[in-house]
Parts: sequence; structure tokens; C-alpha cells
Amino acid sequence: MNHEADYIERLRTTMVERQIAHRGVTNRRVLDAMARVPRHLFLPGRPPEEAYADGAVAVGHGQTCSQPYVVAYMTEWCEPSAQDRALEIGTGSGYQAAVLAELCREVITIERVEPLAATARERLDRLGYENVTVFCDDGYPGYSEGAPFDIILITAGAPSVPPPLLEQLSEAGRLVAPIGQGTQRITRYTRQFGGLHRENGLDVRFVPFITDQQ
Repeated sequence: MNHEADYIERLRTTMVERQIAHRGVTNRRVLDAMARVPRHLFLPGRPPEEAYADGAVAVGHGQTCSQPYVVAYMTEWCEPSAQDRALEIGTGSGYQAAVLAELCREVITIERVEPLAATARERLDRLGYENVTVFCDDGYPGYSEGAPFDIILITAGAPSVPPPLLEQLSEAGRLVAPIGQGTQRITRYTRQFGGLHRENGLDVRFVPFITDQQ
């Protein structure tokens, strides 16, 4: 390992230990995934110190790559397992999709901004994430052709969850999203016996969910 690679490895280890585990994320698989995914490669043009810092990073077109702790927190709330199929709404840089890909059998991710979708697709392919498929489309309708999903993760703040997404959850499936206006709250919906169980978590502030659907 060369000096630069060793330095970046230390930055990533410190990120996981101080920003994520120290704040209460305990799922070992999630922590290990965060330690493996090269976040700096999803934020080209940024110094590695910024990529692994405790904050969101702009990725262009009004979108951001979420703070590492928030990525880990939301991923833990998804309760990912190796056999799960996941749908992500809002690909952005592709970083969250990569984290999910480390933990799930298949990830489908939808990004409405074509340049972001194209860049994320190329980046994920180059890094060898063969279990991720990137679509450029409006995320509001979800992806009914691939439903049902064990995990649905929304990475933009919405006043409420689009009904088509809730309909695409499998039995015992988990949908995690920042819900609310202005400041949102991480919310988990779990399908149980045909109904939905709702839990509220961390207060956050995400970019708004944009859709052509009304």
C-alpha cells in the first residue's frame, strides 16, 4: 500500500470510528461496509479530507452526498441482509447505492438528473458493483417491474411517502425516508401482516424530493 492509499485508509477508519460508531451505529455489517466503500472516489475533485469529513458534500445539480453518519444511520435502519433486494430513490453520486450493494443481493437506484445518473452508473461499474442497476427517471412511481423490494430507501426529503413506493414493499419490507417539511425526520415503514408500522428517528435536513407527479 502506498502512502496516499494508507492515508486515505486511515481517514476512512477514523470516519467510521469517530463519526459513526461513536454516535451509536452498531450494526457490524453496516460499519464494515462503510469502512470498505471508497467515499473519496464518489466525490472526484474534492480532497480526501473533505470526502471523509463530518458533513454533506455538494455533487452538482442542487444535490448532495449525505453526511457519512446519516448514510450509516439510514442504512442501519433498513436492516439489510445478504439476500435483500433494495430500491433507492435518488442516486446522486452513487455512494449510498454502493453501501447498499455491499450489504444486499441487488440494488436498483433511480436518479432523475441525467448527468448524475450517467456519472454514477459509470463510477459504480468501474468500481465493480455488478449488483447495482442505475435508471434515469422520476423516482415517484418507483420501479414496479422489479417489485416487491425488501428495502426502499429515499434520499430526499418529502412531505409524505409516494404511495407507489409503499405498495412496492415486500411483506416484512422496510422503507426508510426523511419525511417532513423543512427539517425532516428519518422515518421507517415496515410492512407487517398487510399493514404498515411507522417509527420515527433522527431529525435531518435533506434536499427536497423533486417529481413531475402531482
